[in-house]
Amino acid sequence: MKDAFGTPQSLLVLGGTSAIGLATARRMIARGVRTVWLAGRPSPALTAAADSLRALGTDVHTVPFDALDTESHEERLGKIFTEGPVDVVLLAFGVLGDQAHDEADPVAAVRVAQTNYTGAVSAGLVCAGALQAQGHGSLVVLSSVAGERARRADFIYGSSKAGLDVFAQGLGDALYGTGAHVMVVRPGSVRSAAAPGRSGSRRSGFATTPEAVATAIELGLRRRSETVWVPGTLRMAMSAVRHLPRPLFRLLPV
Repeated sequence: MKDAFGTPQSLLVLGGTSAIGLATARRMIARGVRTVWLAGRPSPALTAAADSLRALGTDVHTVPFDALDTESHEERLGKIFTEGPVDVVLLAFGVLGDQAHDEADPVAAVRVAQTNYTGAVSAGLVCAGALQAQGHGSLVVLSSVAGERARRADFIYGSSKAGLDVFAQGLGDALYGTGAHVMVVRPGSVRSAAAPGRSGSRRSGFATTPEAVATAIELGLRRRSETVWVPGTLRMAMSAVRHLPRPLFRLLPV
């Protein structure tokens, strides 16, 4: 439950080994979060992530969670909320896929879509319902600038993020006035050990880091923002890109 000053005390990260999710958890622990749940597939990486956060002096729990196993979401995620209120839920799971491979393998392409969109719809609705029932809390959904306009280089991934983005916006409207809140985060290419970034975003200067996204998430939560771009300059840049005629857009090195 939030303290008297509105500081979140509990955090649930869906995608417990996500670089952005862990960077956000570290930042929020430094600001006073006392309980963290890391939801993800059981693995040495999930165990190590939990241990690294415990070393910061907070109470950390791991929860078995598979985005593709949607039939288990209500039971496994719902159980977390029965143990106490959750102030912030960060939906941070997703897969990039491999565009060239996935175009030639429809089964692989569907897996990207099901993970990034179908799994997120299921988990998002379960958590949103729980936040609404408790009367407060924020659902932070990691979208992507890739969902703003189809690119030849990653349109399978981008289309899944576009669907997620629209879903999250609609969910935010549905929860308006209930005490629960949805914030959509649209980062550029994220540089990390697991995902070093995509060349187009690096050339354009719109790459970012997990730590920068975590900082933007914290600020957005304090402001109760509905949409956050990281870096902020992406907002105006993508406004221009969205309106470029397709023949011109195809010529861009993106």
